[in-house]
Parts: sequence; C-alpha cells; structure tokens
Amino acid sequence: MRTSLVRRPVVIVGLVVVAIVAVAGLYWFQPWKLWVDETVREELPAASPASPAAPASPDGSEAPASPAAPAGPEVLATGTFISHEHATTGSVKILRLADGSRTLRIEDLDTSSGPDLRVWLTDAPVKEGRDGWHVFDDGEYVSLGKLKGNKGDQNYALPADADLNRLTSVSIWCDRFDVSFGAAELRKAAA
Repeated sequence: MRTSLVRRPVVIVGLVVVAIVAVAGLYWFQPWKLWVDETVREELPAASPASPAAPASPDGSEAPASPAAPAGPEVLATGTFISHEHATTGSVKILRLADGSRTLRIEDLDTSSGPDLRVWLTDAPVKEGRDGWHVFDDGEYVSLGKLKGNKGDQNYALPADADLNRLTSVSIWCDRFDVSFGAAELRKAAA
C-alpha cells in the first residue's frame, strides 16, 4: 500500500518549518509597510511664557505692559533631508520655544514606511549614497522616539541636555535593520 506524500512525517515537518519561517519573515520585514502611508500634520509648537500679572502703579492703575514676547519660536538650526536606503525628502528645524524648551520639527517629510523607524539626533556626518547608510549608530546619538508618520509635519521634544554643538545631524533610522532611510545635516541659523 502506498502512503500519501502529505502523510509522510518528513514532509509534514518540512511544511511546518516553511510556515514558521514565512511568518517570521513577514513579521521581521513587514513588507506591507512599503505600500501603507501614515500622514501626520502637527501644528508648529508654541509655548508661552508664564505671564505675571501687571503690577499696579502707586495711583492704583495698571502699569504699562512689558515688551511683547517674540512672535514665534526661535530657529536654532535647519537642514534638508537627503535619501539613503529609501527616497526621503523634507526639511528639519530645531526651534527654541518661548519657555526655553527645544523642539525638532520635521516639515514636508516624504519617505517610505518601515519597521521600527526612529528619529535620531546624531554626531555623525551626513554622507551621500551608500556610504551614509550605516554611520549614524557609530558615534553618539539621541533617539527622539518613533517616527510618527512617514509623511507630513511632526514635532519631537529635545532633551534639555542635548548638546547641539556636538549633535549636528538628524536621521530617520530603521532600528530593525540598522540603516538610515534619510538624513539631514543641521546648519546653525544666522543670528
């Protein structure tokens, strides 16, 4: 009597192994993210300083108001994304808000989605082409968190101790595959 090919233990084990490898590969690479876009449209951050009550003059009327705070955030540095592993465009700014906090703002971002994308502030030089794909984890970097969306405008709070004299670039970093999707060199804004 002939045993069906599918009933043989070796074939069953082989099919189970192939299924496990396929599921693990799908989880690891997440290829569907190449066709799914997530657009984020965060407003320009604003933080207003605490406004003390206007002091009263000796005659009981309000004293003249103090000079107005700056109209918007102060731009400390700017940059433009270049492509690395995936086509990436957009711009980046580091802003000081009225309360003294600093924010990294990404505007008009357009890149591929991917597994485990992060926004990194780094000390690595931004290099064109394949030479720039893997340099951002070689030195100092600060992870500002997961990329909120692969398209649009988004804000990331900077730690108070982030040294902008040393951390001079931004990378959209794929932590799963240790590769930069795109990066921007930060240039200090003119005073």
